[in-house]
Amino acid sequence: MLSAGRVEKFSASELNDLRTGLMQSGLDSRQATQLLAVFLAGRGYGVNNDLAHEAVLQIEMSGCSLDCMQYELEKVALVM
Repeated sequence: MLSAGRVEKFSASELNDLRTGLMQSGLDSRQATQLLAVFLAGRGYGVNNDLAHEAVLQIEMSGCSLDCMQYELEKVALVM
C-alpha cells in the first residue's frame, strides 16, 4: 500500500514501453503529453498538466534513464 502522496515505482518494462511510445515519430508535444497522462491515468493517478509537458521533454531526452523517468513521473502524478 502506498502512503499518501507517494507514487509507486513502475517496472522497467512499463517505463521502457512509455519511452518507446513517446519516441514514436509523428507525435507532437501535445500528443506526447497526452500519452503520459493516459499512462498515469491507467494506473490510477491524476496528472499535473502544468508539469506534464516539461516531464515529457525530459523523458524524450536520449540521456533520461529509467530512474530519471520514474522521477519525472513522480513530479506530475497526483495520487487519487
